Amino acid sequence: MTDKKVLLDNIDKIHTTELGVERIKRNLKLGTIDVVEYCKSKVANKKCRIYRQGKNWYCEIDDIKITINAHSYTIITAHINNNTHPQLTAK
Repeated sequence: MTDKKVLLDNIDKIHTTELGVERIKRNLKLGTIDVVEYCKSKVANKKCRIYRQGKNWYCEIDDIKITINAHSYTIITAHINNNTHPQLTAK
């Protein structure tokens, strides 16, 4: 079974902590959006690139990268992928 399939088969288990909610909202500038549902919808998108490295899954879509713990299904963080946004890294 592929890593992507494992994560998608367990998408209902994806959650985050209170601090995770605040961190994701701040990093992605989401305001009052339900960050868990937002991230789950990104992960479920067929265009999402999902891969596992060590203890985490990484999900990349729409210039964002979501990090999810592979054992607990906790969203660790999500942030704008600076590799695809060079203007964000220029000073």
